[in-house]
Amino acid sequence: MLNIGRLSALLIIITAVLAAGCTQPAETAPDRETMYQVSTFSALSQGVYEGIIPVVTLLQNGDTGLGTFDALDGEMVCLEGKVYQVKGDGTVVETGDNVTVPFAAVTFFDADSTRQLEGLQGLSNLTTLIDAELPSDATMYALKVHGNFSHVKTRSVPAQEKPYPALVDAVKNQSVFERENVSGTIVGVRFPAYMDGVNVAGYHCHFISDDRQFGGHLLDCTLENGTLMIDGTDRFVMVLPRGMQGVDSAKADSSVVSAIEQ
Repeated sequence: MLNIGRLSALLIIITAVLAAGCTQPAETAPDRETMYQVSTFSALSQGVYEGIIPVVTLLQNGDTGLGTFDALDGEMVCLEGKVYQVKGDGTVVETGDNVTVPFAAVTFFDADSTRQLEGLQGLSNLTTLIDAELPSDATMYALKVHGNFSHVKTRSVPAQEKPYPALVDAVKNQSVFERENVSGTIVGVRFPAYMDGVNVAGYHCHFISDDRQFGGHLLDCTLENGTLMIDGTDRFVMVLPRGMQGVDSAKADSSVVSAIEQ
């Protein structure tokens, strides 16, 4: 006959094991101090346009940033946890979770510093001012400028067909859009010079209007007034590019980068 004391002990052990099996692991908080990147700018510049992660995965790793979509189908603006696609014809749509991404850089945005801005003519003057605000030029930054713009000039590129052309050739078919007196947000990243090829060394900026009807890769702007927000990060995670067989892995030539960005 089974001893009552031993039976009680056995029941306690079984109960403990079952309870442990039913316990769900605590959900890990997202890392808010890391720049998460899909592929490299060097790979993108050489025509590696096939999406490798879905938007839903991108948003698990950041709520603010920029990039593009499978087949280079338009410009991406990631803002406040939503991903917008500025298509080649200028229309703007919020993407579905399963749309795939060949290149992007995002982070969870927590401003380290803010500053009010007024009367800035030209994107180059804006980035020069931002440079003066940065505590170091040797780390990565995400930035936002929300405000009122008397003029904004953007571009987008239509989806490409295989065999994919190099990015410098793809942007020759870009569409350029201009808007006067628009409120919206510049979303940008700034990478240090030693990361050239991993991303664009310096600034890469996109724009989206408050009404979510206008945006794209930012070519130029005139800011009437607004707020600059800067978020620095010194940690970096990258999803490695795919489809690199036969592709030169060297960083993109500076003249090519200039042609692409402008």
